[in-house]
Amino acid sequence: MESTMRRLISALFLLLLITVGSSASPTHWRKRVREPCKKLVLYFHDIIYNGHNAKNATSAIVGAPSWGNKTILAGQNHFGDVVVFDDPITLDNNLHSPPVGRAQGFYIYDKKEIFTSWLAFSFVFNSTQHKGSINFAGADPLMNKTRDISVIGGTGDFFMTRGVATLSTDAFEGEVYFRLRVDMNLYECW
Repeated sequence: MESTMRRLISALFLLLLITVGSSASPTHWRKRVREPCKKLVLYFHDIIYNGHNAKNATSAIVGAPSWGNKTILAGQNHFGDVVVFDDPITLDNNLHSPPVGRAQGFYIYDKKEIFTSWLAFSFVFNSTQHKGSINFAGADPLMNKTRDISVIGGTGDFFMTRGVATLSTDAFEGEVYFRLRVDMNLYECW
């Protein structure tokens, strides 16, 4: 009798939980959509050293596969090249606009079959509007019109920021110059 009573109480309790759970509004179970706490759009301009432009170059090949060299990007979608950069960041897409900071880091061409790279870099600000840095890391499938990479932290005005940066190649000239538009949606702002 006692075990039957326990089973009955357990069954009623379970039924109560199911009833309460199913009566909750469907919006209660949906993911909450978050709005960014800060949005920024910036451009960075990369001029790769090609053996003739040392004065203007803002990036250089520092590692290359055995079939490549450190002056000309390797064949096979530049697979194996490691490029370090210190590029100007501007508020618009004009290379000659006053820079608000520098994009500093590296990219690695990481596939033979597809033109793609992996990025790790920081935007280091030196303008009166912003102080500090924003750090980024992620895969960059270059043939896609837009690509998302992670905003993984920051310093100063961007202390411990998190979010997503959408990259798009805004312009390029052969294998010497490219400009990236970076649309940032920051979701953690301190």
